[in-house]
Amino acid sequence: MARNRKPHTSPPQSTALTKEQRKQDSRAEDSLLIQEALRGNDQAYQKLMDKYHDAIHNFIYRMVHDREQVEDLTQEAFIKAFASLKSFNEEFAFSTWLYKIATNNSIDYIRKKKLQMFSIDKPIESKDSDFTFELPDDSAEADKDLIRSQRARLIRQAIDQLPEKYRKVIQLRHVDEKSYEEIAKLLRLPIGTVKAHIFRARELLYKQLRHRIKHY
Repeated sequence: MARNRKPHTSPPQSTALTKEQRKQDSRAEDSLLIQEALRGNDQAYQKLMDKYHDAIHNFIYRMVHDREQVEDLTQEAFIKAFASLKSFNEEFAFSTWLYKIATNNSIDYIRKKKLQMFSIDKPIESKDSDFTFELPDDSAEADKDLIRSQRARLIRQAIDQLPEKYRKVIQLRHVDEKSYEEIAKLLRLPIGTVKAHIFRARELLYKQLRHRIKHY
């Protein structure tokens, strides 16, 4: 006796509408936060970072399998996005724009370090966009972006101009190549404070250097 089979049904239309509504609501939220951030509201910047930090962190980790370096690259992506927020075009999703910045930043790092590049061609789900890209395996390509002596001198000058608490952490992290844990022990600071100081130090450096050198 043949068993009754349940007819195949497509997902309810309401599900698709709900997903689309979530995207629209998320974009509207981002738009309001961006407007507030541009007016100087620091909490708006923090809310944008809190909203997308984990997604960007996991996205970068798929390219750079070093958790500590991934955190650095995540911070740098947000710094560059926030520094260029005035140029953001609201015709596009903020998340898509942020993913592109994170991608370019990570590719620069991979090429500088001459790491193997992995192809990533699966959509990255976010609250309001799907971002897809593919990295070519060009690890043998000559590294054209290494920091030269002039660039290093400009960076050194910019570091020297930082307030002492920021100068110390950026020196330990990027010159002495200490881990976050090592810096926390040396300075007797909570690791969260160390990360916050490094983020702020990078932000100040980027503002000083973005018009003078391409990458720092």
